[in-house]
Amino acid sequence: MTPELLIFDCDGVLIDSEPVASRVFWKALQRAGATLSHAEVHKRFTGYSEADARGICIQELGLKDADGIFADARDNLYAEFARSLAPMPGIAALIRSLPHMKCVASNSTMERLENSLGLFDLWDEFAPNIFSADMVARAKPAPDLFLLCAETIGVDPAKCLVIDDSAHGIAGAVAAGMSAIGFVDPADPREGRSAVLAEAGATLVATGVEELSAALSTVVSAAPVNPAERALKIPTPV
Repeated sequence: MTPELLIFDCDGVLIDSEPVASRVFWKALQRAGATLSHAEVHKRFTGYSEADARGICIQELGLKDADGIFADARDNLYAEFARSLAPMPGIAALIRSLPHMKCVASNSTMERLENSLGLFDLWDEFAPNIFSADMVARAKPAPDLFLLCAETIGVDPAKCLVIDDSAHGIAGAVAAGMSAIGFVDPADPREGRSAVLAEAGATLVATGVEELSAALSTVVSAAPVNPAERALKIPTPV
């Protein structure tokens, strides 16, 4: 299969946001009375949509004021993003080198994407084809978000390739009938990430951008589809 559309996750693939976000959310949970460690919060919440994370807070942690927790985290998160967020090392050059059609499929809300990815020129490499969890009924690991990408841009799901750093994202891609490459941040403190992503269905797993570039070169045709040949439509939230 020669992919026609490359679908990138955002957090942990395009931008180095997950350590920042987990630290800010951990502090918000502490202020709400939770006793989880920073490492536990990073492991338990990374990759989940806000709706799913709210469910964890209420059903598993027994925290009643989920709205207050997320408002607290959001108020501090965007300011921290503005201070310290950066793209993943080397990713901007890789994205710019890919002449194929590409889009973003993120479990984040569009508001968060605008306040994170939107801080960088990388946004312009994908816009208007930036898809968020609030555009579909079910976030990853459901296939809905990936199928929305394919339908909106007009590509057969079987000709889409997903690059994602979470088991949820890989599983959602597979459920959508797409191939997937798992991405591991070399600085990720969680152990066994490559095995987790492979078990979720990743065809290849790359650690760091250099390995991702090599992985893409093994599956992406040297003769890409010309994006001008397709009329791209701006997605509308549901």
